[in-house]
Amino acid sequence: MEFVRTPDERFENLPDYPFAARYLQLADGLRMHFLDVGAGDGPVVLLLHGEPSWSYLYRKMIPPLAEAGYRLIAPDLIGFGKSDKPTKTTDYTYDRHLNWLQQCLDQLELQDIQLFCQDWGGLLGLRLLAAQPERFASAVVANTFLPTGSAKPNQAFEQWLAFSQNVPEFPVGKILQASTVSELSPEVVAAYEAPFPDESYKAGARIFPALVPMSEDDPEAANNKEAWKVLSAWQKPLLTLFSDSDPIMKGLEKYFIEHIPGAKGQPHQVIEQAGHFLQEEKGEELAALMIDFYKGII
Repeated sequence: MEFVRTPDERFENLPDYPFAARYLQLADGLRMHFLDVGAGDGPVVLLLHGEPSWSYLYRKMIPPLAEAGYRLIAPDLIGFGKSDKPTKTTDYTYDRHLNWLQQCLDQLELQDIQLFCQDWGGLLGLRLLAAQPERFASAVVANTFLPTGSAKPNQAFEQWLAFSQNVPEFPVGKILQASTVSELSPEVVAAYEAPFPDESYKAGARIFPALVPMSEDDPEAANNKEAWKVLSAWQKPLLTLFSDSDPIMKGLEKYFIEHIPGAKGQPHQVIEQAGHFLQEEKGEELAALMIDFYKGII
């Protein structure tokens, strides 16, 4: 598998990202970057990002959670951030992403995980939870879903899919800006673009939307249906923190609340004045809500 590795100098002097880089060597020769911040013996909070972001997305949430006594693990998915980036879109599959993340959990020997997942972080994290429910203690889901191909994607997702597969140059910074309510500074936009010096680094980012199971013929649709069987019996705490201005995900929190037993009676919130990347816009608020949630369950 051919891959590229973003030069370290691309990540110098990023605003509000002082965290030390850590790396795992995966079985197929790829290197995965992750953050490990906070109390080493504290409860583990696993922060999973989506498309086309990276662990930079969690820079506002990590400090207050670490100060509250938690250990924060934030990997960069393969193809993103400081992790290696295979150069062919065919190198990326839903199953491979699951396997890469599974290796991360295994190498770090993570147990009693408090999962936080957004966007593709949910498509991956909820599958891992369903495969090993004993390994996870709780879940916070934000602007994400686990699709089974049984429902037609909404127009906003279809437009995003068509754009991602056909735009000549994949504009990562502009995508982040278009997916937030507030105006991002040029420095923040540049930080999201930092992992991708040119188009050869963007195969994973570009193909991700096409890996979402959109029909029941998709091989991962059946696997997601099986995962929902586990989730539908999940008794451990599950909290939804969705935003009010995400055209693709808005309102999907209701499905989690209605179908997962562990969501019953939890202090679910809709975050106001936030778009798809609510960690970017409301990171401190999310962290405070998570800390309150954990106080009631840990």
